Amino acid sequence: MNQYTPNPDVDFYFDKAEKWQKEQLALRRLVLDCGLIEELKWGVPCYNIQQGNVVLIHAMKQYCALLFLKGVLLQDASGILVQQTENTQAQRQIRFASMSEIVALEPTLRAYLYEAIEIENLGLQVRLKSTSEFAVSAEFQRKLNENPALQAAFEALTPGRQRGYLLHFSSPKQAKTREARVEKWMPHILSGKGLNE
Repeated sequence: MNQYTPNPDVDFYFDKAEKWQKEQLALRRLVLDCGLIEELKWGVPCYNIQQGNVVLIHAMKQYCALLFLKGVLLQDASGILVQQTENTQAQRQIRFASMSEIVALEPTLRAYLYEAIEIENLGLQVRLKSTSEFAVSAEFQRKLNENPALQAAFEALTPGRQRGYLLHFSSPKQAKTREARVEKWMPHILSGKGLNE
């Protein structure tokens, strides 16, 4: 493939980078050399093939990373993929804290990128947990049982919005915090909105 065609609309992302700029530019060259198309999605460089998103480049304080959107389907023969959080289902990262790590891993990274491209070309899908497989906190279940309007409003939400609330309500360790979250977000649910709306 060997195509390096950066999208000028994405240049500003790399130009504004205060940290990890060299590393992210090296990742950009590598990803584009594998023949992927560059766009800006979710505020970060996103690389796709045939409209299927394959990988993102993003930076955090401690590292920059390649984020494979269907990373759970990769073989990960080198054992370098990281699950960002325990609730992340499909995505997996490869994190970098230096340019030397990227240079040392370049052949491996190319292999992972080509495997991810093949997964997308084959149309493989990640089986995501259904909403019913997520834990419902006792505090939220009690409110659903007591309030039929809340139950109906929650069931009317999209599965993604439902999962967002279920994760948000069940993550605190203390019952008091879980209860406070449920109380705070009940009006949002009743108005048909997700957590970030």
